[in-house]
Amino acid sequence: MAGPTTAERGERQQESSGPPPARRLRLPRLRTIVILAAVALLLGAGSLWLLYGSPWTRVERVSVSGARVLTPAQVRAAAEVPVGAPLISVDTDAIAARLRHELPRIDSVDVVRSWPHGIGLKVVERTPVLVEKKGGNFIEVDDAGVRFAVVSRAPKGVPVLELSLSRASSAAASLRRFGESRLVREAVTVAGRIPAEVARETRVVKVRTYDDISLELNDGRTVAWGSSEKSGEKARTLTALMKAARGARHFDVSVPTAPASSGS
Repeated sequence: MAGPTTAERGERQQESSGPPPARRLRLPRLRTIVILAAVALLLGAGSLWLLYGSPWTRVERVSVSGARVLTPAQVRAAAEVPVGAPLISVDTDAIAARLRHELPRIDSVDVVRSWPHGIGLKVVERTPVLVEKKGGNFIEVDDAGVRFAVVSRAPKGVPVLELSLSRASSAAASLRRFGESRLVREAVTVAGRIPAEVARETRVVKVRTYDDISLELNDGRTVAWGSSEKSGEKARTLTALMKAARGARHFDVSVPTAPASSGS
């Protein structure tokens, strides 16, 4: 009797060797994917619980740095940080906005999470460059012309801003054109460019109009500054003029290329 043909031997060999390699690998690979997905899901759930449900990552302390005039207690009270809440859920932008609104003395604040239990409030306070007298108090004005605080005593070494905006036609026209806030900013600009040795002696910065700003020194000497334009050049001119005319009582640098002094 004839033996099996070549085709029959091939079919029997295929049947005895089982499914193709690709089919044998498909089941273990699927099992691995399912296991990895389950692990990832468990890790994700664990992370969420750690951040939102765990007592290990809740707000327990609020630290304050950078405060000079304000006290840490004042900053904490205004911040209203939700102590006991999950640290991840704290709205740092809302806290920063609340601090700037409640405490105008704060120029900027950085609210940071300090894992695992802290919130840090890094405060930068405004610095007064001028003060306005109002009744028995003083309003502090910063280098941007912002009136930010009322104090009972003027800070040492900070000149008084006098807005002598009379009803005279020139003053009234200047006030209508520029507005009081702009005139305050002009005075602030001048105050920031006064030579250091003169700044220490400056008692009053007086504004009558946009281009009529003057200084009164502690010893009674006066300086006609003019507008805030070319303040750097005016500062250099004033330093040279005061050295050249030491006995003068009045100095005029409103036109820095043609300064003048008078009195003795």
